[in-house]
Amino acid sequence: MIAYIFATCVPGQERDAISKIKKLPNVVEVNGIMGRYDIFVKVFARKDTDLHSTITSIRDVSTITSTATFAAIKGQGGSIDQEN
Repeated sequence: MIAYIFATCVPGQERDAISKIKKLPNVVEVNGIMGRYDIFVKVFARKDTDLHSTITSIRDVSTITSTATFAAIKGQGGSIDQEN
């Protein structure tokens, strides 16, 4: 399963939050972003329970104030480099 998580955090604490999120299992990408959210996280997990655990761990980072999670639909799309 792939999920995309957009998070907001305490202003000025983005680097600290990103550092903590990078260390979590199943996290494959983390970036600071501009706009409504502060951080973008891509998660890949083989089981629903692993995905849920990672999302909960992100939410437990003390400087994270809110998250929005978007699960990818299997079979609809994929990486651009896979569409040859």
